[in-house]
Amino acid sequence: MNQKFPLDEEALRRLASILEDTGLTEIEVEAGDHRMRVAKTPAVTSAVSAPMPVAAPAAAQPTAAPSDLAEHEFAVTSPMVGTAYLAPEPGAKPFVQPGDSVSEGQTLMIIEAMKVMNALPAPRAGRVVRVLVQDGEPVEFGEPLLILE
Repeated sequence: MNQKFPLDEEALRRLASILEDTGLTEIEVEAGDHRMRVAKTPAVTSAVSAPMPVAAPAAAQPTAAPSDLAEHEFAVTSPMVGTAYLAPEPGAKPFVQPGDSVSEGQTLMIIEAMKVMNALPAPRAGRVVRVLVQDGEPVEFGEPLLILE
């Protein structure tokens, strides 16, 4: 079975044409012992722009690096990779906001992973000091999400 696969250029061109026409990035066909896969990578584009003047914030607060926040004694970190949602549905009131008191087990936010909505419970009672992520923002495992006091 070490026979060389005969390249059918016409079939290859037809598959490439199908990719272009449909907007797919990959297609694979199999016939008997032969398989042909055609894939394309999206073109990488870059834009260069002139620097724009930026006004300094009037009262910029020093921000801790994410790694520093993960080490914070009361940081609540993400238990998984996913997307953080601060409210039960778009346009609804957030589960918690800075200044809110929470009880142990209360839902702080939702982490969506693989189309499953996972409630993130408060590990202990306390007061929400800071929410470190935005609604709909992707999060990594172990990333600090909020600070409880």
